[in-house]
Formats: sequence, structure tokens, C-alpha cells
Amino acid sequence: MFFEAGEYGSGEYRGGGRVRRRAADAALGAVFVVVLAFWASLIAGSWGGGYWRFDCAAGAVVCVIALARRRDRAWAAVAGLAVAATAVLAARFADLPAEPGPGMALGLAVLVAAAVRRLPVRTACGVAAGGLAVAVGSLLTAHTVAAGVPSVTAMNVTTWAAAVVAGLSPRLLDARRRAVAEAVRQAERLALARELHDVVAHHVTGIVVQAQAARLVARRSPEKAGDALGQIEAAGSDALAAMRRVVGLLRVAEGAASGSRDGAAVTGPERLGDLVGRFEAGGHPVRLRLPREEETAAWPPEVASTVYRVVQESLTNIARHAPQARAVTVSVERDRDVVVVEVTDDAPPGPGGGTRGGTRGGSRGGYGLLGMRERVEALGGTLRAGPRPGSGWSVLATLPAPHPGLRRDR
Repeated sequence: MFFEAGEYGSGEYRGGGRVRRRAADAALGAVFVVVLAFWASLIAGSWGGGYWRFDCAAGAVVCVIALARRRDRAWAAVAGLAVAATAVLAARFADLPAEPGPGMALGLAVLVAAAVRRLPVRTACGVAAGGLAVAVGSLLTAHTVAAGVPSVTAMNVTTWAAAVVAGLSPRLLDARRRAVAEAVRQAERLALARELHDVVAHHVTGIVVQAQAARLVARRSPEKAGDALGQIEAAGSDALAAMRRVVGLLRVAEGAASGSRDGAAVTGPERLGDLVGRFEAGGHPVRLRLPREEETAAWPPEVASTVYRVVQESLTNIARHAPQARAVTVSVERDRDVVVVEVTDDAPPGPGGGTRGGTRGGSRGGYGLLGMRERVEALGGTLRAGPRPGSGWSVLATLPAPHPGLRRDR
């Protein structure tokens, strides 16, 4: 009840988030009305007269503020606590029923939970402390002299504690998710760092070979030396662009632990057949479409390895989250200066289908999609993953792969 409905940040939720938030607030408002009316009837029965009016009015104000909390959580919490503190003092000096009553306590719980869930640490702690002060301040309005904690104080402190837990739990969960996501990014950067040597070796070897050829051409046909130098310049530009794309992702923080992933040689489309074969051994028929080998051989190494990685993560994803898939299609093709990779399956929606756990990320507990996206976007490409119309899931990646020999902008 005290959780902030619909504030967990998933893309699927944001699509219909406004409607769901309104529905949640409407349900919460109905609860407020029921609690306020019930408590007013109890006060009228035990105190008589119009003593119930003050509690009902003050509680209604706090509840309305709680329903409007999303506009400004900090000010909403301050306003609600101020009204509650005023109600406690008024009840103490005017000899009114104990405050805060259940309705006001419920409204304060929503405000405290919202503040603890979303506001900066200092502000959230201040609001939580204010809520505790109001809860303990209800001792001033207690009308019982029996030993032990008055029931109104016990109710307010319990409600306050529940609100803090309800706000703090998702806050800590979000912090853990951010930490895990950052660990995935770091692992992906380390893997790319290991591949950087292969990328550099590939391009520099080509430059050396062309330079040796240029020396021979210069001796035999000096008039053709210009063309050879132009090819060397283009190869150098290719090497710089490739290294820039890979190094652009290597923003490794100080103290990042090395060795989080096993080093591996750059793998490319020529290894996809073996990868698909291992996947089919698990009982999933796969339809594989690849370009001609002579075309894939001309792809930059960082693009070739990323194609392999996208297919690998997607198949792992299917094996883990959609074991009921009957057919899988892996398509790799070139469209002008772009390589398009698509992996689809026909798993029905439901458990293991549909959204498949939100991120449906593949390996490492659902964060494989994050690693794929980090790598693809580092190369200037795009990655989309989501359910297909009707049933099944699709992962679609596009990677820029200019034809060899074309100059790139510096």
C-alpha cells in the first residue's frame, strides 16, 4: 500500500504508466475515504457531539496532500508533517480525540514512503525523522493513563516503520541493480580491451603489407607510387577509426578488477555455424542465414566479433527464457554500409514468453542485453529487443561496416 506505484522505471511500464498511476491513486483515495469514515463513526460513538469533525478534516487534508505527492515529494512531505504536527498540538490543548488518527497516519505513511523511495538521502532522512517525531508526539494526545505505550502511539509508530521499510526496500534494490549493471558494463569494456590487440594487429599488419608493396611499386613504377600511398592512408584511417570505436568504450574506472571474463580471440561470422550447432544440440531447430564468406572476411574485426556476440547472447537468452520455442531464426546480412543481425524465436507468451523477465537479457542473471547494447552502441550501431507481434521475441542489431578502402572522416 505504501509503495510508490509504477516508479520502477521499466520501459514497458512507462508506456501505460500514467493510467496505472491514476488507477492506483484512485484506489488509494478510496482507502483513505473508508478509513476516515470508519474512524469518524468510532469517535462519534465514543465521544459524541461533533468531535469527529476535527479528526476527519485534518486527516482529509493530509490524505489529499498524499494523493498529490508526485508533483513535489519534498514539499508534500513537509506540508503533511506540518498539518499533522498542528493537529497533535490542537488535540493536546483543546482536549480533542488523539491524533494522528488512522486516516492521517495512513496519509503520512504514503508521504514518508514516497520521500524515502525517491528523494536525496539527506532529505529522505529528514522526512523520516519528522514522521517519527509526529508518531512519538502522539503521546501528548493520549487519554489513557494505563501502563505501557498508548494504542494511538503504537499504531502511529508501526505505520511509520512500515512506510520506511516500504520506501527503503525498493531504493536499496534499485541501488543493487545499478551496481550490477555497472559491473556488466565494466566486464564488457574489459572484454573489448582484450580484443583491442587483435583489432590493432589486423589493421597494422595490413598497413605494413601495403607499405612493403608501395616500396616495390616505387622502384618499378614511380608514377604509381601515389596510388599505393593513398591506399596506405586509407588503411591508416581505417585503423584509427576502428581503434577509436573500440577505445571509446574503455572508460574503465580506477581500481577496476581485471580478469572478470576469460580472454578470447576475436570471433566472427565464420564461427556462427559451430555456435548454432551447439545450440541445436539442445533440441532447438535453427534457421541460419549468412552472407558469403568472402564478404564477411572484409568486415572490420570489431564488427565481426560483435555480430558473433549478439547471436551468442540471443541464443543463450532463448535457451534460458524460452525453452518452449519451436523454431529459431538467425539472420546476418549486409545492407550497403550496415550489417543487420536479427535473432527471432516463436515462443508463446506467458511464463518464459512475453516480456520474459523484463530485460530478458540472456546471461549473467538477465543483464546480457545490457552488455550487448553497450558493445553495439560503442560501435555506432543500434540494438532493439522486444516481443514480436503475436508471439515470440526478436533481437535486432545494426552495425555500421563501411566497405574496405573507403576513407572515414577524421
